[in-house]
Amino acid sequence: MELTIGRFCCVLLSLFAGLASGLEITSSGPTSIEKASGQSVKLDCQFNLAPVDSGPLDIEWSLISTDNQKEDKVVILYSGDRSYEDYYAQMKGRVHFNSADPKNGDASINLTGLKSADSGTYQCKVKKAPGIRSRKMLLIVMVKPSKPRCYAEGPTQEGKDIVLRCKSNEGTNPLQYSWDKTSGGKLLPSSAVLDPVGGTVNVRNASAGASGSYRCIVSNRVGSEECTLYLNVTPPPNTAGIIAGAIIAVLLFLIIIAIILFCCCRAHHRKKYEKEICNEIREDVPPPKSRASTARFTVGSQRSSLGSMSPSNLHEYALKPQYDKIPSDEYERPPSSAPLPPPTATRMAGPNLSRMGGIPVMIPAQNRDGSIV
Repeated sequence: MELTIGRFCCVLLSLFAGLASGLEITSSGPTSIEKASGQSVKLDCQFNLAPVDSGPLDIEWSLISTDNQKEDKVVILYSGDRSYEDYYAQMKGRVHFNSADPKNGDASINLTGLKSADSGTYQCKVKKAPGIRSRKMLLIVMVKPSKPRCYAEGPTQEGKDIVLRCKSNEGTNPLQYSWDKTSGGKLLPSSAVLDPVGGTVNVRNASAGASGSYRCIVSNRVGSEECTLYLNVTPPPNTAGIIAGAIIAVLLFLIIIAIILFCCCRAHHRKKYEKEICNEIREDVPPPKSRASTARFTVGSQRSSLGSMSPSNLHEYALKPQYDKIPSDEYERPPSSAPLPPPTATRMAGPNLSRMGGIPVMIPAQNRDGSIV
């Protein structure tokens, strides 16, 4: 009986010894790695096999989901002496086994072209029946700060509060900002208040001594960038002079507008007056003078008609008063010129008148006023 118990104990001890000497992961590096985006990283997973591990070798790398209700994502797989490196679409072409033959004890993988989305907890699981071992590693992909923008906020005048700002649009938190002066005394003004988290410097009651070049450096655990700024603190402007100049400019503008309106109104009234003058009818203007040619033609016509008259008509014509005659130009001459004698009818001799069949008639003499003498 005692011999049987002794043999059973030996079998158990040998069994535990075999299990203790089975599959083991020997990697002892850090379990948390920080890398910058765009870089490469090696996730180490070394293992040893035992003679009792006689089953097929399977190596699986997976990205553990932060949500317990979601499945883990298999990144790369080795099974049946074959590697499956394009198993995860988001890491296709960027993940590879470190060794060409992982069954030799190197299950490490290399990730290239890291992205911020690659951050997470990765698990290396090695299976070779009856042994199963796993190792977890935390990968943090940090984004290097982008080049910041430096600028001054507010009026850069003496006696004013000037705020210097520095802002980086990209970068994994926490970001740290620092300011220094690169000209002059190379020290920030005594009234400056620095905010390393917000990236601002508040220069209170700025003076001319605050002028100069400033530099801002933004950094995190994977890199840093910087920018420069030149601050020029100017004297306060002459407010009274600016107001006076503005008033003078407004007055000059109003005067010019008034002159233009006055000229336009005057031109309009002048045009209207000329138009009324052209349309006005003058009633006090005397009629135009008759031409001498017309009067001469009329007198000549009377003379010609006188020669063609018969003795009876001639007697009636002779008895007509002088008022029936058409006035000529001599009655319109000014009083200073001597009047010409009125035209007289052509006297015809008695024999000529008898030859024409007329009867001689004695025409009484008349004075200038037309009365019979």
